[in-house]
Amino acid sequence: MKFRREEYLDLMTFGSFERPMFSELFGPLIGLDKEWRAQGASEEEINMTAFDWDYVPVVQCGGQTGVFGGSAERILEENDQHIIKLDDLGRRTKLLKGYSTIPLPMDYPVTDMDSWLKVKPLFEYRDERIDWEQVEQARKLQKAGHLVVAYIPGGFDMPRQLMGEENGCLSYFMQPELIADIMKTMTDTSFKVLDRVSDELIIDQLSVHEDLAGKTGPLIGPNEVDLWVKPYFRMIWDMLASKGTRLFDMDSDGNINPILQSLVDCGLNSMHPFEPAGGMDIVEVRKKFGKQIVMRGGIDKHVLRQDMKAIRDELEYKMQPLMREGGCVFGLDHRIPNGTPIENYRYYVETGREILNLPVRNPKDRGWGRMAF
Repeated sequence: MKFRREEYLDLMTFGSFERPMFSELFGPLIGLDKEWRAQGASEEEINMTAFDWDYVPVVQCGGQTGVFGGSAERILEENDQHIIKLDDLGRRTKLLKGYSTIPLPMDYPVTDMDSWLKVKPLFEYRDERIDWEQVEQARKLQKAGHLVVAYIPGGFDMPRQLMGEENGCLSYFMQPELIADIMKTMTDTSFKVLDRVSDELIIDQLSVHEDLAGKTGPLIGPNEVDLWVKPYFRMIWDMLASKGTRLFDMDSDGNINPILQSLVDCGLNSMHPFEPAGGMDIVEVRKKFGKQIVMRGGIDKHVLRQDMKAIRDELEYKMQPLMREGGCVFGLDHRIPNGTPIENYRYYVETGREILNLPVRNPKDRGWGRMAF
């Protein structure tokens, strides 16, 4: 079912809403389509439309805050196993065919202040960062029920993209002047772009991609979040919130429990996907933080490869009455894993709908929109 912007915002800000949302955030992993075809799945099931997942249509606000003006991506090498490209940061990246959807960097452009200054122009403000035709299009679509979303570079993720995880993390302590200049540049550019755009339309959600944690915990601690990320996030969020923006969402896998309070202090009030394999439990987060954090995801994708009882147990726990009071889009914590039988996935869909008291699916209804925005 397609939700309108107003319905989605009411649900996620604990207003009045007619029913919960049950969604597929990311879709299948590469290779699952072959498994499901061999098991007799229809093409509509493979492309997710057969399940008529709940979603809200999304439109970008028209302001570009990240890398801008770099060289166009170009392929350096391609064979049956991989594609090697040169990206807009000048990095060589490698994509393994049939295994991944995101290319991994093979090198990084920044090691010190001198190398940062060479790529800094790609992050500085320019009037061309704002596409006023897109802003106008976003305003029209917002009136038609689309959610208007703005994106900013990650406070941790962008230094990591520039320097790699090891050098990026070490630089907080060994090159603080470098980190300070990167953060100041991103702050200034994001503020100028989104301040101008938000004078012309209400941005409904501010989004940031971080992926700053693994199963054992985050790659930076609360002190680093408070010192480096918080001033950046609060500068942008406080300005947008004063103009009507209601959600500030972060995407991060892994165990972010040790820094959750610091992230809330940064202004973040929405997060996904809450991986159980990384120690995240949406029920415990709701008990601890109440209405301070709304969430998308949180259902353990790995139970889909177990038996029906395990699937029902997971759904009954995650969809308990506390979680049905608003502020939650129920869905898997990431892509549907390979090895998931189509029968188990069908059972997951129907059992979740049963627990949430959703209407019986009409076979004629077809729809799906990614909820990982």
